[in-house]
Amino acid sequence: MGLFDFVAAAGKALGFGGSDEPEAEAIKKEVEALGLDVEGLDVTVEGDTVKVSGAAASQEMKEKVILAVGNVAGVAQVDENLSAKTGGDASSFHTVAKGDTLWAISSKHLGDGSKYMAIFEANRPMLSDPDKIYPGQVLRIPKA
Repeated sequence: MGLFDFVAAAGKALGFGGSDEPEAEAIKKEVEALGLDVEGLDVTVEGDTVKVSGAAASQEMKEKVILAVGNVAGVAQVDENLSAKTGGDASSFHTVAKGDTLWAISSKHLGDGSKYMAIFEANRPMLSDPDKIYPGQVLRIPKA
């Protein structure tokens, strides 16, 4: 269980039916559309906080669900109660700042800019292009 902070003003707009507040069903559909494997996925919204629970296939999948939910416009916090069927090392998260590139983020966190593709792959399917990151987006940083 954990509470994760995000930048509410940044993120993917899911078209909340004219409202700026995220809608649980739209977020759930986004997670499913990304093909993220979670049994019994439950999403509820309280203001700008999204609560998500279920059983993720792995620690990696759990982290991707948290990011898929948190990187939605209007979401400031994700309160997760997700279990992971298989373990693995927890990744760290990085909030993209203006001017950041995956190369610079990789240099900072992995000690080598040329390992930027490891960060890109760690954030698939949410990222479709290594050159398309934006300020306020939160990324998974795999262990070096």
